[in-house]
Amino acid sequence: MPDPRLNDHRMIWHDKPVLRELYSDFYHRMADACRPGTTLEIGGGSGNFKEFAPHVVSTDILFAPWLDSVCDAQSLPFKDGSFDNVAMMDVFHHLERPTVFLREALRVLKPGGRLVMLEPLITPVSHYCYHYFHPEPVVMKADPFHEPEPDPERDPYDANQAIPTLMFLRQKKQFIEKFPGFTLHAVRHCGLLAAPLSGGFRRWSLIPARAVSLINRIEKILTPVLGPLMAFRMLVILERPSD
Repeated sequence: MPDPRLNDHRMIWHDKPVLRELYSDFYHRMADACRPGTTLEIGGGSGNFKEFAPHVVSTDILFAPWLDSVCDAQSLPFKDGSFDNVAMMDVFHHLERPTVFLREALRVLKPGGRLVMLEPLITPVSHYCYHYFHPEPVVMKADPFHEPEPDPERDPYDANQAIPTLMFLRQKKQFIEKFPGFTLHAVRHCGLLAAPLSGGFRRWSLIPARAVSLINRIEKILTPVLGPLMAFRMLVILERPSD
C-alpha cells in the first residue's frame, strides 16, 4: 500500500485543476533546466515529474507503487556518475542533513550534470505568509551546513523552509567554499501570488484554474522587479563541471 500522505497528494493532484496548472509551470521550469539524458528525481511523492521530463527515475523515502525506487536521498543506492541530472521539488528543505545529500548528488552525477531544485524562497512578503499561514516552520537562525546525528524516528515531512535561502543566498560564499565540486549556475526567483492563493496541496483555492495561465504570464513580467520583495519560490541550478 502507498504511504497515506503520498496517496492523498496524488488524489489532490488529480482532483484539483488549479494545482496542476500551477505546478505544470514549475515542472516545466525544472525540466528546461535539466541536461539531456537520465534524471534522478528525489522525493517523487505523487509521481508527477515524469509527465514533464523524459527518462526520469523517480524515488522517495516513502513507498508508493508509481515510484521506481524507495531510498534515502542522503544514502543513494546508485553508482558514481549514474545520472545526467538530479531533480527535486520542495524536498531539499525537508532533508535532515542537506549537506550529506549534496555530496551524494555530486557523487551520482556525471561530469557536466546538474542538480535542479525548486524550493521555498524567503522574501519579506513570503516570510510573513509562510510564518503565519503555512504549517512548516521558517527558522532563519538555523545553520544550513549542520550535520546532526541521524534520527531514526524523524518524520520525513519535518522541515525548515529557510534552508534553501540560507544556503544558496544568505550564505552563498560558504556554500561555494564547502562544495567546490559544484558550480552555482543560477538562482532564479519565481512564483509571486499564484502559489499561495492556489492553496498548494491543500484542498482549497482562492483562484480558479482558468486564471493561472494569465497570472503566470503577468508574474513572469513582474518577477525581475518584484521577485526580491515577494517571490515565494526559487529555482536553484547547481552544476558539476565537466572533467
